[in-house]
Amino acid sequence: MSAPLPWTLAPDGLVVTVRATPRGGRDAIDGFVELGDGRTALKARVSVAAEDGKANAALGKLLAKAAGIAPSRVDLVSGATGRTKAFKLNGDAAEIAARLQALIGE
Repeated sequence: MSAPLPWTLAPDGLVVTVRATPRGGRDAIDGFVELGDGRTALKARVSVAAEDGKANAALGKLLAKAAGIAPSRVDLVSGATGRTKAFKLNGDAAEIAARLQALIGE
């Protein structure tokens, strides 16, 4: 893939950029998407509506499952009310990145 990865490594985890689709029919990560500003994001959908933080919570659980970490180790960093969000996945950054890459098939 020529575009940059949708995450950056941090000392205690990694920060993932996500393009969210609430009420997407199912909970799934559907690969990568290029954003209008040239950044890359994980394309994710959740079945719940974007009300009262339910979609953000569902996205956090989806990312935790994909990364192999507990949902309590996922923090929403930015984008609480927008479709483009940043989540911090706390744990071994290299291990989490490897799991996400394997899930996407990169």
